[in-house]
Amino acid sequence: MTALILNSAQRRDLRAQAHHLDPVVMIGGDGLTAAVTKETDAALKAHGLIKVRASIEDRAARDAAFVELCHALGAAPVQHIGKLFIIWRPIPEKVAERSEDGKPGPRMVKILKPAKTKNHRPQVVQVKLLGNQRITAGGIVKRAKPKQQSTKKS
Repeated sequence: MTALILNSAQRRDLRAQAHHLDPVVMIGGDGLTAAVTKETDAALKAHGLIKVRASIEDRAARDAAFVELCHALGAAPVQHIGKLFIIWRPIPEKVAERSEDGKPGPRMVKILKPAKTKNHRPQVVQVKLLGNQRITAGGIVKRAKPKQQSTKKS
């Protein structure tokens, strides 16, 4: 893959966004290995903008590792200061997974349940919603469509 190219304004904005970030990937004494490249790729897919710390002592080797890493992953080199690299790549769009029949599958939803008294914090509860369920304004899980009753039973 070819590394992305940024103009100076884009690079400045990305440096400002990365200022508070901690290094996510560490390059050890072995240098740039396949495992490091794989972890960096996973971090870029999740975050888009990451910091990498390299414990390579030789400056020329660090420069080469920075360029090689960006080129291998198709990412843009943002900044290289000492042993820190800042790398950016746009996060890929997530594709919604659907079952074979085209209906959405179960999904996890967070609900904020109010506390029973004023002195307690509200609780965050994770609920698994099936395809035919919805959440009301009060945080109650209900069926989107009523369950059909048998005509023979009535």
